[in-house]
Amino acid sequence: MKKIYLLLPIIAGIMFGSTGIFVRTLTENGVDSTTLLFLRFSIAILYIVIAIFLTDKSLFKINKEDIPLFVLCGLCILGLNLCYNSSINTVPLSLAAILLSTAPVFVLVLEYFLFKEKITSIKVLCVILVLIGCTLVTGLLEENSIDISWIGIIAGIGSAVFWAIYSVTSRKSIDMGRHTFTILLYSLITITIVTIPFTSFTQIANFVSLNPVLNIPFLLLHSLVSFALPYIFITISLNHMDAGTAVILSSGEPIAALAFGMIFYLEMPTILMVCGVIITIVALILLSRSSANEA
Repeated sequence: MKKIYLLLPIIAGIMFGSTGIFVRTLTENGVDSTTLLFLRFSIAILYIVIAIFLTDKSLFKINKEDIPLFVLCGLCILGLNLCYNSSINTVPLSLAAILLSTAPVFVLVLEYFLFKEKITSIKVLCVILVLIGCTLVTGLLEENSIDISWIGIIAGIGSAVFWAIYSVTSRKSIDMGRHTFTILLYSLITITIVTIPFTSFTQIANFVSLNPVLNIPFLLLHSLVSFALPYIFITISLNHMDAGTAVILSSGEPIAALAFGMIFYLEMPTILMVCGVIITIVALILLSRSSANEA
């Protein structure tokens, strides 16, 4: 049974890595970024509600002092996904994923300034390795580096910054006794309310009308696979292992994105890019282990 729990964060990482397939498919069919996010998160509310019903109905309860943190978490998830979707549509999937995965570096910086947490030599080394790895993945050292979209790179870094802020904020909520499902539910409700005025329901209707039999399940899978199920899997796994182990096991997202990019979009990486992915993942694993040991 324990092996199943070890598999959950690995599967979650692969699912996160598949996000680009859904984003590019919807974008190519005329669905803009805000409408795409409305679809992803409004549908995800249903999945999280089901998860809460199956685990603990008391997780629906919140206090007034929780609301500002939940709103901030929701806005961070919104910013993260807006940036990540932009990155996915302008740079290779592997690069978008590797830039997003640098969030722990920004968490390190935020925790230093906000909580005065110590920055060790190991952490500094990890940051340097991450920078080297990301440089290799971007292809800046390749002859065709001129083809790289700087907007996509900046958007990818932006997604990591938002992810870092969300991580710090959600940790604050967890320290206050709030469950991950509770944080996600009310964050998703915030996002849905914020995105409704900017959502094109005409685009949704047009996409569904193209092929209702295939496209309705596609929208349900988009929300389930790229958001709800990975979070549910990681949350379950955290009940059976330490956070550091869960992070390490789920760190295969860039590798999954690399594989999906090769299979679906013929995004063939160079040797230097593959080395960059490996260096970055190893550095992030060391960083998460270092943080876990200090906790």
